[in-house]
Amino acid sequence: MSEPEITWLSPDTAQVRQPKSSHWEAPFLFLLFGRERSLLIDTGATNDEAVFPLRATIDRLTDEWLRRNRAVFTRPYPLVVAHSHAHRDHIAGDPLLVRRPGTTLVGTTPAQVISFFGFRSWPDETVEFSLGRRIVDVIAGPGHEPSAVAFFDRATGILFTGDTVLPGHLYVRDRAQYRATIERLIRFRAAPTAPLVELRGAHVEMSATPGVVYPPGTLDQPDELPLPLSPRVLDRVLSALDASEDAPGEPVVRKRFVLVDE
Repeated sequence: MSEPEITWLSPDTAQVRQPKSSHWEAPFLFLLFGRERSLLIDTGATNDEAVFPLRATIDRLTDEWLRRNRAVFTRPYPLVVAHSHAHRDHIAGDPLLVRRPGTTLVGTTPAQVISFFGFRSWPDETVEFSLGRRIVDVIAGPGHEPSAVAFFDRATGILFTGDTVLPGHLYVRDRAQYRATIERLIRFRAAPTAPLVELRGAHVEMSATPGVVYPPGTLDQPDELPLPLSPRVLDRVLSALDASEDAPGEPVVRKRFVLVDE
């Protein structure tokens, strides 16, 4: 069993990458701690604890955060498990957490996402979700998948974009909705609730060589592009959508992503 790759992006924000040895998708998960509860974005591509110990990892990171803060918090510390979208490589680990004490699992259909976060005007509304002295803005993001959302963390300035925008293949399943989502994110970038520093998607598939992508199924990516993307990438995605109108069905290759119609 390979251990997941853990990176603390801030004292209250952990990035977890599922090992390539457990699944070639190697998705990134994000654990955000507030003063009342924590939020886990995505649960990975497997429900086999033997190859990716998801629950043990979440428990260990939570214990580490609680010890470091040396404060009296509710135990078990409340955890909300949400998803960037409902494709299997982002929800497969749900069964490992469904019986975890203090854990609330958000459903994966559009109706369940809308209900849990309190959207009243999906997909045009942005809603606030409080972790306790830490606000996350939840932005509707259909186009890659109907229930997709992006999460903006005001504390770090990171916009977590799932598979909607990442250094790799941008698979567009509903072109009109996907364009509307990118335009929605651009509007949010223009008037963010806090400074928007970077985007972090859920996979890395691009190599460090501009425009060169690792093919699906690749298990070794020794020269991959870093995960963070500049907020300016949203303009480039919109431009790629425009360019793809001239050659429907053909991939549009850019330095940091490949746009693909599905």
